[in-house]
Amino acid sequence: MGTERDVAIRVADGTRLAATLYLPDPADGPQPCLLEALPYRKDDLTSSYADTYRRLRDEFGYAVCRLDLRGTGSSEGDATDEYPETEQTDLVEVIGWLADQDWCDGGVGMWGTSYSGFNSLQVACERPPALKAVCAIYSSDDRWTDDVHWRGGALRLVDLVDYCHYMTPMTMLPPVPAVWGEGWREEWHRRLETQQPWVLTWLRENRDGRYWRHGSVRTDGDGHGYDRIECAVMVVSGWADGYRNNSFRTVEALRAAGVPHRLLAGPWVHAAPVSAYPGPRVDLDVEMAAWFDRWLRGRDRDGHRDGVEVFVRHPAPPEPDLEDHPGRWVRDEWPSSRSATDTRPLVGPRTLAVRPDTGVAAWIDCAGHLPWGLSADQREDDAHSLTWEWAADGEVLVGHPRARLRLAADAPRASVSVKLCDVSPDGTSVLVTRGSLDLAYRAGVHAPAAPEPLVPGELYDVEVELDACAYEIPAGRRLRLSVGGADWPNTVAPPAPVTLTVHAGQLDLPVWHDHDGPPPTYPPGHERSSEDPTDVSWTVTRDVLARTTTCAVDHGSSYVIPHDGTASEHYSGEVTVDRRTFAQSASAACTFGLSWPEVAVRVASTMRVDVTADGYDVVIEADAFDGDLHVSHRTWHEQLPR
Repeated sequence: MGTERDVAIRVADGTRLAATLYLPDPADGPQPCLLEALPYRKDDLTSSYADTYRRLRDEFGYAVCRLDLRGTGSSEGDATDEYPETEQTDLVEVIGWLADQDWCDGGVGMWGTSYSGFNSLQVACERPPALKAVCAIYSSDDRWTDDVHWRGGALRLVDLVDYCHYMTPMTMLPPVPAVWGEGWREEWHRRLETQQPWVLTWLRENRDGRYWRHGSVRTDGDGHGYDRIECAVMVVSGWADGYRNNSFRTVEALRAAGVPHRLLAGPWVHAAPVSAYPGPRVDLDVEMAAWFDRWLRGRDRDGHRDGVEVFVRHPAPPEPDLEDHPGRWVRDEWPSSRSATDTRPLVGPRTLAVRPDTGVAAWIDCAGHLPWGLSADQREDDAHSLTWEWAADGEVLVGHPRARLRLAADAPRASVSVKLCDVSPDGTSVLVTRGSLDLAYRAGVHAPAAPEPLVPGELYDVEVELDACAYEIPAGRRLRLSVGGADWPNTVAPPAPVTLTVHAGQLDLPVWHDHDGPPPTYPPGHERSSEDPTDVSWTVTRDVLARTTTCAVDHGSSYVIPHDGTASEHYSGEVTVDRRTFAQSASAACTFGLSWPEVAVRVASTMRVDVTADGYDVVIEADAFDGDLHVSHRTWHEQLPR
């Protein structure tokens, strides 16, 4: 009979980290242990994750450990930032502790989605002896330009009103009284007095460098990348997820380093493949257990070989909540001998007066649970961009398209947004993939040279790498390249009106040639996605007289949590741009409420960011309530350079 219990794991500096252990029947003897480590509070806000832990224990026989990271949930210490050095140190020690327990056979695996996918790869780089395999789901290997903070050197504007803000009130919540015990209120008041918003650090760090290289598996700044990893790595990606670039380049680097690897890339948003939209949905727990069985138990049920398994999307209506995506699964290795580059010329010169709200039809780069939905018909954005078209002939694109542009601007600050679209005979324009670049980073977002303003009128050669994709365009349709001067609100628009001229260029397409091998098959996920648009608001408003465009969201939920409690979450946010002046702003509000018998706590926070020509004016306020008593008010105000 399996059991579960709460423990405190003490690390070297004396800090106790709260964990829940899900242990198989002792009669089965010691088993490998799987670790997931998150800052999202195991005992309330993400207590529903326990269903997966129990399944991994009961159906697949693994011991499972879910850990609250330092300073979060019911763990001691300070939550200073995402992925600090102390986190990797703590997790190496936790892995050693798990491996030494009498219920563990000495082998440990790490896995997780998003944050816990990031730290699975980060800890793999530390090479703890007991860590034999990881499974990183929807994660990134490059924190600077492939996370929710910056993209192509530009600030990700709409992400400010989601994760980047809600981590402020979340990290100011108290430990769970039933887990912490006496003194939980004292610890809560300490957090309220000392905690700092992580978003301020992310806005201050507006250049690539040591800060972003730490935790970036792609390169650590000292010339080391995936060569630091020795254990087996499984990567799961979604073509509607914001971390899709941690796919082909990752397995290519792992292959070059001789690391066992597997890529599973489906059509999904940033949500569990078993219930995500769009389908086809996959029971990832089964696939993940098979991966760990191979590397922790020496069982290879399916004759596994290193490589990639990719869902190649076929054309589908551009719906924000598309239930299922037509397409097919293929299997190959990467780099693939079936890949080649097909180059299309871009004839110029072509001139564009930039409209700053171009990009609204593509909304956000990382679709997830609503209101963070899929891209709409791109025709309106295409109309405010420069476009080139070619007749499709059944091309299968697998990899990263690249646009090479020779361009000039009439102002010192400008951006370029490049989108590849599939155009149907009726004119519907479906986004296939996109890329963007703040032209101050024209030498490359990772170049050692500092970003520099443009010289108006001067010609520059720039390259924009588009996001990884797998897409088949049947004959009878058209392939469209759309080049705009903004990808708003996904990233900030230029700070002032600007005109772009594309003088010439080329589009490099990663064409993949089909083969006759049998397609991979998977245990099916849920018949329908878990999305429910009830009580979810997602609006785009254009004020005709004020000449502004505003995107706004509002959503929330309440649910039962352990220890006879309830939790509630409420989020709202909006981003606005002035179509004449290009002035922009983002504002957000988030409230978390937790209640247990005789205890009710609430933390609410607001944030306003005004984007100016010189930088970002940020005001954050946070308030905490113990029952009806207002116990804390904090305010932060910073003006940060652009």
